[in-house]
Amino acid sequence: MSISIQNVDASNVSQLSQIDVGNAVRTARESYGYSLDDLAVTCGLTNREISDVEIGADTDPSKIRRIAAALQIAPSEFLSI
Repeated sequence: MSISIQNVDASNVSQLSQIDVGNAVRTARESYGYSLDDLAVTCGLTNREISDVEIGADTDPSKIRRIAAALQIAPSEFLSI
């Protein structure tokens, strides 16, 4: 079974967190020159929510999709960075 942001459910969240999506999110954000504040304004999440995603404490697919949309990249990019 392949894992993508679209097919994540409660049964495979632990698999997703093992892929280190948080580090990929941080890397993408920094490569675009966004601060946490910049990304928060752009995607409508709070700094804390983004920080939780980046440290791997939150792997909510809807938040990851919002971050990807704000960075104008496909959510799957976080699985391959």
